[in-house]
Amino acid sequence: MNAAGLGQPVRRVEDLRLIRGHGRYTDDMATLEGAAYLHVVRSPHAAARIVSIDVTEAREAEGVLAILTPDDLRQEAFQPFPTRVKRVRADGTPNLATDYHPLALGAVRHVGEAVVAVIAETMNQARDAAELVQIEYDATDAIVDTAGAVQPEAPRVWEHHPDNVCFELRAGDRARAEALFARAAHVVTQRFVISRVGTNSLEPRAALGSYDPRTGRYTLHAGLQSPHMIRQELATILGIPVHQLRVVAPDVGGAFGMKGSLHPELVLVLWAAKLTGRAVRHTADRSEGFLSDHQARDNVSDVALALDAEGRFLALRVDTIANLGAFVASNGLHAPTNNIGGLAGVYTTEAFDVRVRGVFTNTVPTCPFRGAGRPEASYCIEMIVNKAARALGLDGAELRRRNMIAPSAMPYATPLVFTYDSGEFEAVMDKCLRAADWAGFEARRRDAATRNRLRGIGIATVIEIAGGPPDRPFEEYAEIRFDASGGMTILAGSHSQGQGHATAYHQMAAELLGMGGDEVTVVFGDTDLVAHGRGTFGSRTMMAVGTSFVRASEKIIAKGRRIAAHLMDAPEEAIGFIDGSFVVSGTNRGMSLREVAKAAFVPRLMPPDMEIGLQAAANVALEKSTFPNACHICEVEIDMETGERDLVAYHVVDDVGTVVNPLMLKGQIHGGVAQGAGQILDELIVYDGQGQVLTGSFMDYGMPRATDLPPIHVLSHPVPTTTNPLGVKGAGEAGTVGALPAVMSAFMDALAPLGIEELDMPASPFKLWQVIENARRAAGADACAVAPV
Repeated sequence: MNAAGLGQPVRRVEDLRLIRGHGRYTDDMATLEGAAYLHVVRSPHAAARIVSIDVTEAREAEGVLAILTPDDLRQEAFQPFPTRVKRVRADGTPNLATDYHPLALGAVRHVGEAVVAVIAETMNQARDAAELVQIEYDATDAIVDTAGAVQPEAPRVWEHHPDNVCFELRAGDRARAEALFARAAHVVTQRFVISRVGTNSLEPRAALGSYDPRTGRYTLHAGLQSPHMIRQELATILGIPVHQLRVVAPDVGGAFGMKGSLHPELVLVLWAAKLTGRAVRHTADRSEGFLSDHQARDNVSDVALALDAEGRFLALRVDTIANLGAFVASNGLHAPTNNIGGLAGVYTTEAFDVRVRGVFTNTVPTCPFRGAGRPEASYCIEMIVNKAARALGLDGAELRRRNMIAPSAMPYATPLVFTYDSGEFEAVMDKCLRAADWAGFEARRRDAATRNRLRGIGIATVIEIAGGPPDRPFEEYAEIRFDASGGMTILAGSHSQGQGHATAYHQMAAELLGMGGDEVTVVFGDTDLVAHGRGTFGSRTMMAVGTSFVRASEKIIAKGRRIAAHLMDAPEEAIGFIDGSFVVSGTNRGMSLREVAKAAFVPRLMPPDMEIGLQAAANVALEKSTFPNACHICEVEIDMETGERDLVAYHVVDDVGTVVNPLMLKGQIHGGVAQGAGQILDELIVYDGQGQVLTGSFMDYGMPRATDLPPIHVLSHPVPTTTNPLGVKGAGEAGTVGALPAVMSAFMDALAPLGIEELDMPASPFKLWQVIENARRAAGADACAVAPV
């Protein structure tokens, strides 16, 4: 076993540099470049026609280098922002498209939409000049309500469209589901509202653009998840060949899906750089981020579950309205549609009837956020299962056990999109039940009652797709290069935003090639240095890069074997590769890979027919996604008199296949749980009826704090997949997928003795106090006092 290889709790190689303040982020690059500042004048209206724009006074302001207006944009041949996912409407026609540009043309459709860009020598000069820009608007009615957007009388976001419905997707077998509902012994229904949230990454969105008039080449530095993909799309928008744009993503301080989307400022800084002859920077402050960062979630689902007399699931019906915001963002149609297969959960439900409608509203566009539809799907199925358990008087774990897919059924084709390759769902649940002391919970509930507190326990057994869409292959690039000193460089197409990719790549180098940490350099995020890349999203890196790394390693070993055989004057078939060294079978003769790599750069030492140097690349397409799964159990307490709530216990047992690094896995699960729990506890983007953002700062938008979370106990039950050579399934989004339903289920269990059956997120203290008081008034205060069960 290699102490630095796969499966070992290796500490992150990135951390020492970052905690010492030696990270290099986009804003750091801009400071070094001495770049000019770009400030965006944003719409104060959610819906309005632009009557006039006057920038005369602003152009004369101190330090102003240029001002970009919609009229200037019309003079350019820029293409609108592309969308990566296509859907159709109910009549089969393509989804309604939106003209999404870096500046508003003719009208504004959400508060915070970019209208004018001011470029000046300093940030304060740009902001001062922006105050002098005069814009006259003719405000119109706005629609911000997700469910209300489908109503015929709702104001239309796009006046040339017949309604606000962008697309309608149907999945499952509607007729089969209706027949099963007709003969069901039990049917439970509920509407679930999944709130709109912001990403709020530690590093705000930032971009630095420059232009070289000698070569006609642009360079963009920005915190991005997919530099190569963004480069392709920006080149299309600008109307230039792809090779005339270099995109560099340096260190990235969190992304979570939002930094995989095109935002207007990425175009604006490049455009401004060409016009001014200066490097131009934009860094969003927090208030600006709340108005312009693409947001997430925000859907309303009517869910119905049909069960037979024994509590076995017959059919699930889900009707979802998903809020897309005012424009279709890069992946705006992905989150509400591509992961609906997760509604099948880990259960043997016979049929599904699913409809998803994407609607436009006068709000910031939505994009994927950690989980990208998986937490939403898991929330719908797990919450309705818990409601069914209460309705049937069954233990939530017991109802799940009756319906779980058995390991012997693998591979299991669900009736809804996905085919699971592996999993031991009941074993995962049982391990979590034991760890959380599920059987002893009622004693803890009684103890809480003596303190006038409601205690609840929530369980979620969840599954998600990882890697890529199930209907097409997904690939990633990996290259291994040795230099003349024997040092090794790994070039990867998948970039890191804090996950610890470099550490995992070091572990793969140690495991597969026997190369030590100080011998390995990792490069990613630069389209000039890395030949190809798809990027980081969908919990795909270890399976996608990992597979290509395995293939590239095999090529390195094959070439190294030939060189070693030549140098040691032995038959090639007698050369083995063990723990980083080539050895002659049956002897003590051997050479390390590093020694072979050094020799590869000395022509006189090489076989006469072999190319000098040692390097190999691979770009392998995987045909099948993977399906990480887990059981989450959360316990909460609520103070009856104040509504104050505490998460008092949290346990997770996960199956992410082969565990590359148990320390980093726990970190990923912890972070995912925090984001999921944060949405249930406090996070909520709020718009008023006119489309004004009421949660425009952290004074109003509640982020989870360390004091909000209990110790999160993470255990593993790995069932390696056979769909990739490392057996990994993906882990980055798993914590969030299970946290949403587990935490909310715990609150619902705590409130159940009061007869409370519905509660929309977030479960704030005030909201909890309200529902408790309403229940008391409805039944009489004495009847609602907490009593030992």
